[in-house]
Amino acid sequence: MRAACLSGLAVLAALAGPAGAASLEVFVEGIEPGPGEIYVTLCQGGLTESACPIGRSVPARGGVERFVFTEVPAGVWAVAAFQDENGNGRLDRTRLGLPLEPYGFSGAVGRRARPDFAGASVSVREPGAAVRVRLARPLPHR
Repeated sequence: MRAACLSGLAVLAALAGPAGAASLEVFVEGIEPGPGEIYVTLCQGGLTESACPIGRSVPARGGVERFVFTEVPAGVWAVAAFQDENGNGRLDRTRLGLPLEPYGFSGAVGRRARPDFAGASVSVREPGAAVRVRLARPLPHR
């Protein structure tokens, strides 16, 4: 009986997926209708491009877009998103570094200062985690 129980647990563990893997559902709100793509990245340890190894994009349709990331290693992550209106694959900025296209982060990131990882961080531990990111335009549309 004990051997059957242990083998049953082993089967359940194998079906559960990799140890420490989780899923994260990201809802991006405030998407403006128009050309371009919506980019969403998962960042770990910082908000630089090199710290954001997992990403996806979809065409901008306006409103809300849902992204599902599976097999995310459990840990502390931040979500960064932006709307690439001109299709160049990056968030355009002014000479002073201010974003020219709608962007947003997870967590309690304010709009008055440069965001940091601690303010944008979200703990991802198990399947079913969800986060909302609201895109905003820091400067008037040109």
